[in-house]
Amino acid sequence: MQTILTDFYTLESYEQAENGSFTAKITLNKDHDIFKGHFPGNPVTPGVCMMQIVKELTEEFTGLKLFLKTASNVKFMAIINPFETPDLKLQLDITQSDDDVKVKNITSFGETIALKMSVNYKKLTS
Repeated sequence: MQTILTDFYTLESYEQAENGSFTAKITLNKDHDIFKGHFPGNPVTPGVCMMQIVKELTEEFTGLKLFLKTASNVKFMAIINPFETPDLKLQLDITQSDDDVKVKNITSFGETIALKMSVNYKKLTS
């Protein structure tokens, strides 16, 4: 899997449901340099990194290269501390049209929802 977040997370497993949605389990790398600056002594997973993970997983599951067109209803609902809650579950409901891919995402750890968002990607040609 190609990623711009080198060594930031590991895709542990995923499964596809009959309706085409995916559930992915990832583990954040608590020792990644991003956490040394965001924030020193109190590491917090940057929201933009979570959005990038959703994009990368969508690309992996669809086999497409994507470009973010729009994001709506982006709600960061809980802090993701990589030392306390490194294991995350991402629910991705993916819908494709001719030119676009729409994703509804819910990211959680345990029973806590950390992120909800809807995004629309443009399919890129190689």
